[in-house]
Amino acid sequence: MDRRSEPSAAARAFSPLVLGCLAATWLIWGSTYLVIRLALAGFAPYFLMATRFLVAGGLLFVWQLARGAAVPTARESRNALVIGTLMLGGGMGGVAYAEQTIASGLVVVFIAIIPLLLVVINLAFGVHPRRAELIAILVGFGGVLMLTQGAGIRASPAGLLAISLGTSGWALGSVLAQRGFALAPGATGFATEMLGGSLALFTMSAIRGESWHLPTQTEVWLAWWYLVLFGSLIAFSAYMLLLARTSASLAASYSLVNPVVALFLGVTFGGEAVSSWEWVASGIVLIGVIMLFAGRRQ
Repeated sequence: MDRRSEPSAAARAFSPLVLGCLAATWLIWGSTYLVIRLALAGFAPYFLMATRFLVAGGLLFVWQLARGAAVPTARESRNALVIGTLMLGGGMGGVAYAEQTIASGLVVVFIAIIPLLLVVINLAFGVHPRRAELIAILVGFGGVLMLTQGAGIRASPAGLLAISLGTSGWALGSVLAQRGFALAPGATGFATEMLGGSLALFTMSAIRGESWHLPTQTEVWLAWWYLVLFGSLIAFSAYMLLLARTSASLAASYSLVNPVVALFLGVTFGGEAVSSWEWVASGIVLIGVIMLFAGRRQ
């Protein structure tokens, strides 16, 4: 067979499916942070995330069973609980808690350190980044540091602690999902992870004594359904596919694009004020993402 007819590694890495998954995590997830803030008008933070992932995971799991997918094994279910607790219980629960007192744009800015955390955690598994990837991550992280200058993120110590722990949990869960904590194949694994995460979130909600009363506002329910359908079923599944098919750094590139999207939406629709300095810093973050994308392609 002529080798020239075989798809290159770069072509396989950036197939239409991978590009679509990148678009979903970059754009859809970038919008969900403002939507979370809108949903918090009627839901307690951990209860909001618990119900979101319970419904999304349940719908996806039932759909998989109807298509003839196998029921996850006990080991796969255990792994789903561990990964779901770290990524959804800690990560998304921390986001919702922090957004009670910190602007959505600033929360997303903080989340942009995830690629750097992934590099550090992967070092424990003997995985070293390419020089181009490392430079791109450092450029993006430099832009994030610029964004935090003069920001009000320090005004909420509890929110800062929540997003710090949540970011660390998400990064650790992302690495473990690639390093021995295998989920059930395909979408069944994503569904069980969301169900495991919802169990952890309900537990956290109960420990905090949150109200489990359902809201009555139409706009709150619209925000909730957006989080279920787009933020969970589409974007979260896309992220897990990226973890399975690409490097951890590229999969986490959403965390460098999301601040730009979130800041734009926060200013346009959320009434959040952003200075010229923060817009310049956002541009530097975006440059880091482009460098990461280009470095991975090489």
